[in-house]
Amino acid sequence: MWYSDLAQFKEQNGYEVNGIWYPRVTRILDVKAKPALEHFFKEMESYSSAEDVKNKSAAEGTLVHNAIQKLVVGEDVAIAPEIMPAVRAFQEFNETRGIAFHPEFIEKRIWSARNRYAGTIDALASVDGKFGVLDIKTSTGFYPEYNLQTAAYVLALQEPEIARALSLPTGIQTRWILRVDQNRPCAKCNATLREKGGRKKTRNGKAGATAPCAEDAHEWGELRGIAELREFPYLYKDIKAFLAAKTLWEWENDYWLRQAGYAV
Repeated sequence: MWYSDLAQFKEQNGYEVNGIWYPRVTRILDVKAKPALEHFFKEMESYSSAEDVKNKSAAEGTLVHNAIQKLVVGEDVAIAPEIMPAVRAFQEFNETRGIAFHPEFIEKRIWSARNRYAGTIDALASVDGKFGVLDIKTSTGFYPEYNLQTAAYVLALQEPEIARALSLPTGIQTRWILRVDQNRPCAKCNATLREKGGRKKTRNGKAGATAPCAEDAHEWGELRGIAELREFPYLYKDIKAFLAAKTLWEWENDYWLRQAGYAV
């Protein structure tokens, strides 16, 4: 990627924490191939239209993030009508699941002094007696890069000096992905219609399910929300993969990192 100067490189790729600049986790993971994203770009009619949908989708996802993060700490929030089903699905889900969010660790900047990176966690939470990282996604599924991202956060927060600096109440034990989404089901088959970022995408459901309708024969129902929580307790391979991705990212950005005084 081209940068006009060091300031632009640092601003786009990292955070400054306590006077020290660190590359950020999500930027490091840009080095990893993302097949689902590549497939999305191939489906779109042009790069500009794909970028438009991607940016609008990100904005809608941010609305969901912000609404959930305010609700879990007891703040009043005006929920935009277009995301209401997803947010309501989370609220109903959490009434039975009982995720305990820690308000002081919502949208919290964290960093690794040992491995030199930083990031912003969505939340730290307690679930079933475990304390860990919880990341909120508004995607259609669970993707491998989510595991690398959350493993990086756990690795950083398990450093004793970072845990002390952030005053963690106890040690980080695990991580979860909370997926919140919404779609319209077909009344006649297992297909769903997802509308996000101004794009409509039909999915025909699982193999072996009811045969899908013809494209123009679906009977789409009301918009419904989806909320599901998955724990990913096994960290070793994900941490190893993240650190490998970081090494590749550092190699790719060697020039600018040297300019920034970040010795590789």
